[in-house]
Amino acid sequence: MKKVAVIGATGFVGKHLVKELADRGYSVNAIARDSSKVEHNENVHANIADVNNVDVLADVLKGSDAVINAFNAGWTNPNLYDDFLKGSQNIEKAVEKAGVQRFITIGGAGSLFVDGKQIVDGADFPADIKPGALAARDYLNEIKKNNTLDWTFFSPAIEMHQGTAGVRTGEYRTALENPVFDVNGRSILSVEDVAVALVDELEQNNHIRERFTAAY
Repeated sequence: MKKVAVIGATGFVGKHLVKELADRGYSVNAIARDSSKVEHNENVHANIADVNNVDVLADVLKGSDAVINAFNAGWTNPNLYDDFLKGSQNIEKAVEKAGVQRFITIGGAGSLFVDGKQIVDGADFPADIKPGALAARDYLNEIKKNNTLDWTFFSPAIEMHQGTAGVRTGEYRTALENPVFDVNGRSILSVEDVAVALVDELEQNNHIRERFTAAY
């Protein structure tokens, strides 16, 4: 049984990732700031760690076969940009220090390209989430320089956060730099199928040292 660490295990994406991994028989190291919120079962073990303490986080990650990062600095956080970027950088350092080779990290859809322009640069991009989207784009540019880890950066569908919970189909299509749109011109994927796509990537290793996205 492979041991997979999930950082941000109680968040919107993280809790579904933990469930998907456990349902597939993985041993899950569910890492959160408040471990009491982790839904335990025989395959899920909770640990507490702060992403801003690299040494402690690295100790918690040791022995993992892979790390999936679902860290979120909080969409209402007034210091969202700095906290997301610093947290992401610290997690990457901790993964390296722990000696874990496989690393999957989740960013935003804002860095995807439509008509040659990144979505986050559009005039109609929502102002409330723009700092997080900018931080995710900047972190993507940083992790591209990492030649040590077998990293993958995942950009979810544009509408992943908008009322798309509750459906796990196990079906999706992927792309690299551009959103996947359906016949109605929407880029949408349930959070349950985000978890499916991420665990599939863990198993298949289709996007080592590159970014990908997925939608219906």
